[in-house]
Amino acid sequence: MFDLIPFAHKNVNQVWAYILTETLKRLGLNCVVICPGSRSTPLVVAFIQQIPDIEAISILDERSAAFFALGRAKATGLPVALVCTSGTAAANFYPAIIEAKESRVPLLVLTSDRPQELRNCHSGQTIDQVKLYGNYPNWQAELAVPAPDMRILGYLRQTIIHAWERCQIPTQGPVHLNIPFRDPLAPIPDGIDLSNLQSQFYPEDFFAGIVTTNIARSSFPIPQEWLKSERGIIIAGVAQTQAPEKYCQAIARLSQTLNWPVLAEGLSPVRNHASLNPYLISTYDIILRNQQLAKELTPEMVIQIGEMPTSKELRNWLSTTQPQSWILDNSHENLDPLHGKTTHLRISVEEIENWEIGNGERGLYLQNWCKIEAKVRKNIDETWVNIDELIESKAAWLISQILPPRTPLFISNSMPVRDVEFFWKPNNLQIKPYFNRGANGIDGTLSTALGIAHHQQSSVMLTGDLALLHDTNGFLIRNKFIGHLTIVLINNNGGGIFEMLPIAKFDPPFEEFFATPQNINFAQLCATYNVQHELISSWSQLKDKLKLLPKQGIRVLEVSTNRKLDAKWRKENLEKFGADIRV
Repeated sequence: MFDLIPFAHKNVNQVWAYILTETLKRLGLNCVVICPGSRSTPLVVAFIQQIPDIEAISILDERSAAFFALGRAKATGLPVALVCTSGTAAANFYPAIIEAKESRVPLLVLTSDRPQELRNCHSGQTIDQVKLYGNYPNWQAELAVPAPDMRILGYLRQTIIHAWERCQIPTQGPVHLNIPFRDPLAPIPDGIDLSNLQSQFYPEDFFAGIVTTNIARSSFPIPQEWLKSERGIIIAGVAQTQAPEKYCQAIARLSQTLNWPVLAEGLSPVRNHASLNPYLISTYDIILRNQQLAKELTPEMVIQIGEMPTSKELRNWLSTTQPQSWILDNSHENLDPLHGKTTHLRISVEEIENWEIGNGERGLYLQNWCKIEAKVRKNIDETWVNIDELIESKAAWLISQILPPRTPLFISNSMPVRDVEFFWKPNNLQIKPYFNRGANGIDGTLSTALGIAHHQQSSVMLTGDLALLHDTNGFLIRNKFIGHLTIVLINNNGGGIFEMLPIAKFDPPFEEFFATPQNINFAQLCATYNVQHELISSWSQLKDKLKLLPKQGIRVLEVSTNRKLDAKWRKENLEKFGADIRV
């Protein structure tokens, strides 16, 4: 494993530092400026092992070293790494970092630090280094403490790749990584058994996919490995776009060129432009609950478009199978929460429309996906058609088929967004999904929905009771609101999502501190704000209310369900839909 770095097999810090420096070398780093100190020892040893591929320059004065690095970066146009020990050494980099920010010069600042247990206790040479440089870095983060775990090493590699990119896009500038190390710092044995790690680590596989060419591209030639692989999937993730039809057409063209299935998140417009894509897979979360199918459908390659879907089943599957992955997204964000073998292509999917590539034959892998999708979808649809009881999950399935075309739909977090992913039926209604999936909180959902609906065509919101109650002051916007918003309120008197967690089995404290039922009379609440309220007693009634939406005002359509029965139904049925299906 560590033939090229003699000390790494003795010390987890050196393994960590090797991954960091090797990743930077493969990205194209060719210069590091190092200031002397103890806490940075693992980094210094690892960078020295990278000579001559990376030039290592030792400079005593941190302020001088930082400006020197700034000069090198100006001259080459490439990021230069800057290393120091813990304490006030890092503070001396500040003036150069300000200059790098204002003059748009790429610097990768690596400040060594003590671990959390040695902070805020008067341990020597320790100050608060987290966000030390305020808002001047393009991006900043504190790394985890080194650990001998393959997935954690994957996190380190991907974070370094992201830091390298943020030095350069969307605008060149400084990036700050604060890096804690525990003793021992020198390359001596630390008592941690690394033999298991050695048996799992294959350098060329681990570092595969790191891009060394210029990251900022206006076009990108399609990788030959895409064209050669039959076992590939396209993930159409969480996405909001101003031109959904063009977005969906681009995904459809890529899918049909490669003959790969498209696993479309419920929040993606792809599910609402179904006729564009004959290889659309909407039931992947349920399919992947069947362990045999999950194994047989393991992909070699993945193209992720936009953010990763909500589905925990999908995430666990990809994390376990570790396919080679590409992310198509023209933002500067790191959209890889799984820390896989991932390359970020900083382009939008629409930009691939001009690629001149040929079509291949429809393979068995794609056929299997499509056959399984048809069977699972049939099971879901037949089940819901025959259920008259007000079960929470049916709302998402029903709404996907009855809204007026092009209706803006805001989907609240917690269970509504998950039910949309599970059950939202592909359609050609061109419904426009909106959501707050940045931080995934329930705060501000009503106000957000009203902002979306303002001056638009009549809009709809799907929400739970706690999310609505968390933002009832949003109703105060009513007098300024121009347009219409229908709120489909799933009232199960509490946090339904917590019923899906292990803590639900422990009561107390579950009901009071997690489910937190509020026992609110929503008819009275709506009357207080002069908002129309209707209690829905059947699915046919809800269907009638949504077929033709009003043009003005706000109304709440309350669907009262039983939280315990809702959770029980999901637990009993989600896996059943795909349980008896075989390839």
